[in-house]
Amino acid sequence: MNPTPETGRPQTDGEIEKALGAGARPPVGGYRLDLATGQWTWSDEVYVMHGFEPGEVVPTTPLMLSHKHPDDRGRVDGVLRRAAETGQPFSSVHRIVDAAGNTRTLAVTGQGRRDPGSGQVTELVGYFIDVTKSQREAAAREASASIQASSERRSVIEQAKGVLMVIHGVDEEAAFDQLREASNQSNIAVRDIACSLVQLFSGPEVTEFPTRDAVDEFLADPIRPDDL
Repeated sequence: MNPTPETGRPQTDGEIEKALGAGARPPVGGYRLDLATGQWTWSDEVYVMHGFEPGEVVPTTPLMLSHKHPDDRGRVDGVLRRAAETGQPFSSVHRIVDAAGNTRTLAVTGQGRRDPGSGQVTELVGYFIDVTKSQREAAAREASASIQASSERRSVIEQAKGVLMVIHGVDEEAAFDQLREASNQSNIAVRDIACSLVQLFSGPEVTEFPTRDAVDEFLADPIRPDDL
């Protein structure tokens, strides 16, 4: 990595930790920004993150901002401006569009350096971290969990509909209408009513098939699974 900022790694916040997630260590590159000239110094890794060969372009603030995702550009500009004014450690997660047109997610951390004489913040130094892969893996995990949860909800609703179809001798649509009506009357979600109905009347501990009166009484005054 050349050059590497001569400061220690700035403190990061929960936003960075969330973006990094679990898994292999993502690519990290160092930078330095001269606030007087607007000139950036990038390590080889930062060039690659932006879709360039090392040394292919001269990094400047306008160039860097031009690669920020349009929806994130204003926020990143604001982060840099505040850091230049205060010199305080900062961190941000944002998207860029690299030279090849690919969207990447980068985390940036940094802090200011002050001139010993004037006390003015003269440069920012820190790191860019390419968290694109981590973000995609996290999104995939969340999607899988959502699909699994949705499947489980559908399963318990189907079981509850089955109980009502047998008890009342109705078709699938009419059974669901009964669940929905009970939900509207009690302000309890259909999936929660279905879960309670299944636990009460068709769970593994149930030894006798429920009576119509018992099921009707439940539908008239359903309870949530947590109240069982």
